[in-house]
Amino acid sequence: MEKSSHYFARGNTARGAHFLYKSAFDGLSKIFVLTGPQGTGKSTVIRSLADSLLDKGQHVQCFHSPLRPDELDGIILTDLKVGIVDGRACEGISENETGGIVSIHVGEALDNSLISPGHSRTIEDLRGKLDSTYSKAYETFLTALRIHDEWEKYYIESMDFMKADQIAQDLIQELFAGQESDTPTVGRHLFFGAATPKGAFDFIQSLTTQLERRIFIKGRPGSGKSTLLKKLAAAAESKGIEIQVFHCGFDPNSLDMLIFPRLRTAIFDSTAPHEYFPDRDGDEVLDMYSLTIAPGTDKACSAEIAIIKERYSAKMKEATSLLAEAEAIDSQIKAYYVAATNFSIVDELQLQLQSELNELIDSLQPSK
Repeated sequence: MEKSSHYFARGNTARGAHFLYKSAFDGLSKIFVLTGPQGTGKSTVIRSLADSLLDKGQHVQCFHSPLRPDELDGIILTDLKVGIVDGRACEGISENETGGIVSIHVGEALDNSLISPGHSRTIEDLRGKLDSTYSKAYETFLTALRIHDEWEKYYIESMDFMKADQIAQDLIQELFAGQESDTPTVGRHLFFGAATPKGAFDFIQSLTTQLERRIFIKGRPGSGKSTLLKKLAAAAESKGIEIQVFHCGFDPNSLDMLIFPRLRTAIFDSTAPHEYFPDRDGDEVLDMYSLTIAPGTDKACSAEIAIIKERYSAKMKEATSLLAEAEAIDSQIKAYYVAATNFSIVDELQLQLQSELNELIDSLQPSK
């Protein structure tokens, strides 16, 4: 089994900043929330703890930052049912919904006397700029989504909805027959990818590598891919089948992938910007375009669709460059806090947390 799983639980989307932490961290017995401004070492602490826990053979779920995918917003220690998150990233987690929440004030390591009044004003200005740049990025993504809706219309108008519904019913029967339980389940909601300053980024391959069966859904915008996934998700929940529900990182109202851990099966939208092709046993293609769209639709509307594609692509590039701008502003703010942080205090907090986690791991070991 893979030692780590990789996800996003927040995204920069056409619907604004979107958080799935409430669902992703549901059912944990304890969550450590690291508080403090950017640059005080929270992500570094989380990464170091993840590495040391992996070395101890623990399974770690890693939640990446959509602004810098190589940095972590949080982790879950699967066997311990313990989460550790950056408090600035994990909107949606509160004491009422989970077990104990423990705040760890990493910001204590910050020596505010090292931030001059002039620096404070600069930071304030930069924060304003950051908010405004994010807003512009979200507005631009929303414009791109509206253009995408225009693109979908051409295919929706040529779609055989009865056939699409039949495909869903057949799949529900094939996947779930004999697997039902009397107790409905609630899906766990996550992102497998995100819009980042470098463009779309995803973890589909690592999330599906251990599964026996992968169904690659192909098709054009509007050919019913997300609707199919919504029908499958609703049926799985009502039939009591464990399910992970992955939302689209561009439009979180759409679904892009379902994983059924016990069935060892994934079904996902395998079109750009997360286009993959079968490359092993157990992989199969479900082509919604050839199955549900009137033949010749692409050809009949090719000129109009080409123009829409260009407009869509231009807006997505613009939104991505705004995210890159946001990342640069965030780095400027970080630099002030890095310079004023006493990292030996951060190391001390990390050691305390490490020791608490080690005790929890030891308490799980069978006594000799």
